[in-house]
Amino acid sequence: MLRQPILLLSRSAQVKKLVSTLPVTSGIVTGYVPGETTDSAVEATRVLVDDGLDVTLDFLGEDTLDVAQAEATVAAYVEVLKALGAAGLTRHAEVSVKLSAIGQALPEQGHKVALENARTICRAARNAGTTVTLDMEDHTTTDSTLAILRDLRKDFPETGAVLQAYLHRTEDDCRSLAYEGSRVRLCKGAYNEPESVAFQDRVDVDKSYVRCLKILLAGDGYPMIATHDPRLVEIASSLASRYGRGQQTYEFQMLYGIRPTEQRRLAEDGDKVRVYLPYGGEWYGYLMRRLAERPQNLSFFLRSLISKR
Repeated sequence: MLRQPILLLSRSAQVKKLVSTLPVTSGIVTGYVPGETTDSAVEATRVLVDDGLDVTLDFLGEDTLDVAQAEATVAAYVEVLKALGAAGLTRHAEVSVKLSAIGQALPEQGHKVALENARTICRAARNAGTTVTLDMEDHTTTDSTLAILRDLRKDFPETGAVLQAYLHRTEDDCRSLAYEGSRVRLCKGAYNEPESVAFQDRVDVDKSYVRCLKILLAGDGYPMIATHDPRLVEIASSLASRYGRGQQTYEFQMLYGIRPTEQRRLAEDGDKVRVYLPYGGEWYGYLMRRLAERPQNLSFFLRSLISKR
């Protein structure tokens, strides 16, 4: 019932202005998206790194059907990578890229354009001394995204992958990607997927997450455990110990503004923790779409404002 109204609001400039200026809702914005510019992203990264955390930056935007917009997104990534390098932050900061933001959704030529644009970003990341992770989007893009990943890893083997535990196929994808040198972020998944391809019940999603986690931790790759769920964090730590994993052979990942106290606790205990930091002018659409994709996210965001733990 909430999905369509939220999506309609996401296209309203007037509502965006209201959300960003009212005292309570402006806290939502700045609490989860630190700014629109490269400078604001780099400064937020510096603060997190000084607190002992690593960062992955996402320049907001997706589903572009315009070649010029895709090229502008690539330019923004090249710019932020140069800025991170100049600031001496690339030892602790990388970037995450949505392929639909750099051309994947373009008619006919989308796959080719996204691959070439991703190559440009990967090259800029390597020159800056860091890496790229390809974000995963809805299930219709999974095969294309993994195909682009395979091509990129021929020249940039350090490129990270993302897998979503709620998809039925993900255990098999984990087995395919759990090899030496392979960085894989495992998340639950946030898109509104049909029952034919994805688990619908929260318990089933959690069970799938643990099964996938076991595959990745038992494998030879580098698991990136993306969850805010306290129980899954505890299970992941226990499984890592069972499989003889040292604390620097995997990492936890959480969103900027979500459970920052827990992020710092894990880091202080010796775990590597990476914060997913979105920035850019498309923050309003990002925030509203996250709420629309799964309306229960709305209560999660509101609860996190009350209790920053």
